[in-house]
Formats: sequence, C-alpha cells, structure tokens
Amino acid sequence: MLPAPRSLPHMSVSAIVLAAGEGTRMRSNRPKPLHMICGRAMVLHVIHSLEKLAPETTAVVVGHGADQVTKKVTESAPEWANVAFVTQVEQNGTGDATSIGMTAFDGDDYDENATIVILPGDTPLLATDTLEELVATHVANQNAATLLTSVLDDPTGYGRVVRKKDGQVARIVEQRDASPEELDIKEWNTGILCFRRDLLGPALRNLTTDNSQGEYYLTDVIAALAEMGHRIGAVQASPLETQGVNDRWQLALAERELRNRTNRGWLLNGVTMLDPRQTFIDVTVKIGRDVTLYPGTMLQGATTIGDECEIGPDARLVDSEVGDRATVTHSVGTSTTIGAEAVVGPFAHLPAGSSVLSRTSTGAFYTASAD
Repeated sequence: MLPAPRSLPHMSVSAIVLAAGEGTRMRSNRPKPLHMICGRAMVLHVIHSLEKLAPETTAVVVGHGADQVTKKVTESAPEWANVAFVTQVEQNGTGDATSIGMTAFDGDDYDENATIVILPGDTPLLATDTLEELVATHVANQNAATLLTSVLDDPTGYGRVVRKKDGQVARIVEQRDASPEELDIKEWNTGILCFRRDLLGPALRNLTTDNSQGEYYLTDVIAALAEMGHRIGAVQASPLETQGVNDRWQLALAERELRNRTNRGWLLNGVTMLDPRQTFIDVTVKIGRDVTLYPGTMLQGATTIGDECEIGPDARLVDSEVGDRATVTHSVGTSTTIGAEAVVGPFAHLPAGSSVLSRTSTGAFYTASAD
C-alpha cells in the first residue's frame, strides 16, 4: 500500500462519494460504479483523486448493487482513504444521499474548521491537483461552500450556475427547473462541492422536495446558504475532468482520455512506445526504464515489467512479472513469471501459474506451478 499522503495545512477534510445510483443507461447487470477504466473500477478512480487531501474518512454511499460495490472497494481502496460505507435504500436525490453520508462521520457536526468534500462516483478523470485547489480555495476564502464548475457551449442536462453581480454564486438551477434565460448560462455545476461542516448539516435538514423531480437536491443548499449571506465560491475546471460517465459511449471516451494520460506519463518516465494510440496500459501496471513497447501491447492488472525489456508487437500480459531485458513477442500470458533475459514467442501461450525459464521459439518453455 502507498503511504498516507501529507495533509494540507490547517485543514480537516472528510469526503462523501455518491455511488448509489443504478446507472440504467449503462445497460448492464454490473453496478455502474464498478465499470472498469484502465484496469480500475470507476468509483476507485474517484477515491484515488482524494489522495492529496488525506481525508479523515471517506464515506461511500452505496445503493444499487451495494454488496458488490462494498466488496470491491474494501478489497482495492488505498488505506489512506479510510473508507466507510453507508447505504441509501431509496433513491431520494443527492441531498438525501449526502445526509446519509454524513452519518459516517464521528465528532462535532458544528466544527467550523472541518471541510466536507462531495463527489459523484462517476467522475473517473478528476485530477488530484484540481481537488486540492478546490479545497485550498474554499479554506483560504473562508467560504461556506465552494463549487467546482465547468463551462460548455452546450451544457444540456447539467445544472446551471447563477451568479450575483459581485461574482459570487447565488444558486444552482437544475435543467428541468431552469427558465429560458437560465438555460442560456454556459457555466454548469459538476456535482463536486465542498462545504463547511457546521453549515452543511443544518442546511440538509431544511431541504424540501419542491421541484420537478420530487427529490432532495443537494444543490438547494447553495441557494439557502447564499440567501443567509454566506460566501459561496467557485473554481473552474476543464470539462474533460469533470463530466460524468453515464453510458458505454462516455465510458469509452473516458478510457481513451485516461489511457492517453497514462501513456504520456510512461513516455516521460523513460518508456518508448512506437505508437501510443495502439498501446494499452492499466493504471495498476509498473514499468522499468528503457522499455520498448511495440504496437498492440496490452499490459493489465498487477503486471510488472523490468528494465530494458521489449514487449510486443501484439502481446498481452495480465497480472504477470517480467524480468530485466526479457523479450515477449506475439504472445499471451496470465499470472506468469518471465525470467530476466528470457525470450518468449512468437505465438506463445503461457498458462496461469507458469514460469518461463529460458529462450523460446514458436512456443514457450515453461514450468507449470503446483496448481
């Protein structure tokens, strides 16, 4: 496990990840938060985005597929996230989900020095630096709440951010409840917000379902706090980071963007790729220096590649370990150990648990495990 990240100074931060939705547009039996992007479940990408905030507790609100989501997050979440689970039995809106999430936190609900960060469980591209900036801005300006917003030429479907003349946020109006003038606003609410803990709890208790959806909107808290004279701030971020994943097309777009980020990181860290567009690396993979990856290479799961290796073309390794200066060409291996300077392929299939000991030609010379 990674060590706990260093906390931001003078901040007490907890987080609520809203992961109870059904995700009907995914057309899947798998709970929406568990759809995979670059080798990691979507909700786990969201949890990892909290790394620089060092949350005291990360409350994950589960609902549809609660047992599956809880099991996966328990197995894979980093220790520093301090995850706790709460269940939203009936889907009564984001305000209700946030109220349920608040029950995971111990201590004084009226601690004005504590910050609560709220995130949807379907924003896997959110960067750690963006969240750090959001919370730092919130605390530095002594805001009651601070929104992460984005701007789109066509923000159809998103809640619009209505500002006061002085630039502070006045309220958020949902698409279905917006007037024609409000629909012309290009700035939209990403669903990523932070609040002073002592103000959030009482405001949640005063929410009503007086809206077109008949739900408790978390966004109504913004208008309530603004009307009371509290400061409401905003930080703008790229739509590429903040748009949610609601269907398979958006899932594919998010996968492509995260793959580009991942490949760029490895290219800048001493790995050669002849064609990054045809190279697929999970975020859980580790690669040494002076490695060359040929087109069609897929490295997945807990795969580790040593220094000075050549992988591909058309090689797939899953949960495998490759020693220094090894070569793998036109081959497939799962849960395999390939020794230093070994040559695998072309056209080798390595069964789970096998160990490659020496040079191969058209097939693999391996020793099967005891299993």
